[in-house]
Amino acid sequence: MANAVVQRKNPIVDDNSNRKWMIMAGAGLAIAAALSVWFWQSGSTSSSEATSEAALAAGIDAQEQKAIEAIVRNYILKNPEIIPEAVELLQNRQKASAIDAVREQIEKPFAGNAFAGNPDGDVVVVEYSDFNCPYCKQTERDIARLIADDKNVKVVFRELPILSEASNDAALMALAAAKQGKYYAFHKTMFATGRPTPSTIEAAAKEIGLDMAAARAFIASPEAKQEIANNIAVAQQMRFTGTPAWVVGNQSEVGAVGYDGLKEMIAKARAAN
Repeated sequence: MANAVVQRKNPIVDDNSNRKWMIMAGAGLAIAAALSVWFWQSGSTSSSEATSEAALAAGIDAQEQKAIEAIVRNYILKNPEIIPEAVELLQNRQKASAIDAVREQIEKPFAGNAFAGNPDGDVVVVEYSDFNCPYCKQTERDIARLIADDKNVKVVFRELPILSEASNDAALMALAAAKQGKYYAFHKTMFATGRPTPSTIEAAAKEIGLDMAAARAFIASPEAKQEIANNIAVAQQMRFTGTPAWVVGNQSEVGAVGYDGLKEMIAKARAAN
């Protein structure tokens, strides 16, 4: 009978392999603890206690844990760039989570009409704007160029009148225009006419041929006021600090990011799909 070759596990090799995995786990725990201190600056002992408990559960004793933490600390000190990288990663994940919670709501144009570009575009750009905001007026040129150059983008406009009472009046008229299927015409004309005042708002509305009686009736309706309130609530939830504000895919930005900035956000959204 041929001699059978029996392969036995080397207990030393297996033990070393297990220990490597435990060290890796411990290193991860130490990094998590270090970063949690950086993020929250809590000063409490709960993070270290939780780390110690997890290390013990992984089979790492106190001495080994201290050695691992020393290694990780030394690595972080030698490579401090990982801290802002980790912070940015966390912020991006938080943004994506916040956007997912309201995506369906914000990407649906008011009255099915408050948008420009391709209604079936593969990327939706959501802009929160105020007719009294000079940066929003500047951005109008970028939007016009964007939808002319990219035939597969849909730009959804949301009214965020935060600068003045006149801003609110213009926003309500824009919603009334949407109800009559003329939102984007009013949007462009209002920015071209000048800062919102009772006279410029009415002039822009008449120029695009709004039924003024129907517009005024809608402006006084609960639906119009609720739309503005909803937009403000979402802006607060998204922590927008001004206008214009943008949501593209899982990204959000505040400010006049410009044509190139919008193109970059769109490219990232497409790459993620």
